[in-house]
Amino acid sequence: MTIIITGTSSGIGFALAEYFGKKGHQVYGLSRKHTESEYFKSIPTDVTDNTAVQNAIAEVLKTESRIDVLINNAGMGMVGAVEDSTKEDILKLFSLNLAGPVQMMSAVLPKMREHKFGKIINVSSIGSEMGLPFRGFYSASKSALDKVTEAMRYEVYPWNIDVCSLHLGDIKTNIADNRVIAQVSQPYKNVFDKVYALMNSHVNDGTDPLEVAEYIEKLLAKNKWKAHYYFGKFGQKIGVPLKWILPQGTYENLMKKYNKLD
Repeated sequence: MTIIITGTSSGIGFALAEYFGKKGHQVYGLSRKHTESEYFKSIPTDVTDNTAVQNAIAEVLKTESRIDVLINNAGMGMVGAVEDSTKEDILKLFSLNLAGPVQMMSAVLPKMREHKFGKIINVSSIGSEMGLPFRGFYSASKSALDKVTEAMRYEVYPWNIDVCSLHLGDIKTNIADNRVIAQVSQPYKNVFDKVYALMNSHVNDGTDPLEVAEYIEKLLAKNKWKAHYYFGKFGQKIGVPLKWILPQGTYENLMKKYNKLD
């Protein structure tokens, strides 16, 4: 298959690109900086720049007759209190986490329609299902991508194109190095420091990116997809159905305890 993956300079994206390249697929990795690998071709691309996206897809199509899979993995985290977050930081986050994937999908869909086949995975987060303390805008950006994914499923199914959200728990990557961190004001400082330390410890103890690649390989083998898939440790995945069935107050108390806010 011809597979395009965004955010391949490190972490999950790099692991995915190498994994599928080793399996014999034609893999193109799009990220802001060139990445050396014998298993995939790196195309430096800022996915928030639509001209750069269109140029990257045009480069792929110089050598490939079709695009089978798009994995929208590029994204960033953002931490800080809602009150302290600036318009500039919010727009920067949504530009990468929402507008970027939309531009990528818009660029590959014409070729997928032509061949009446395509699979698109939008990498989301288990945190998109709930407003996480001090990560409200990250949760919101991924939740927005989920809703776009749901809408697109109706729009593209006549051409045998399938789209899903893959909600990940904490994966062991360097995501902490690339987060937008809002200036934390004094009223929130003590509790934020505690939550932030816990947040980073969860990432350090997270699932190996290679396991994500293996899960996606199984997903790509399925004929039909559900709108949402959840991958991560049980303690994180269980938070989703609990939110559906528990009273709001009970759920919030559990979240406070999990995030050491109580």
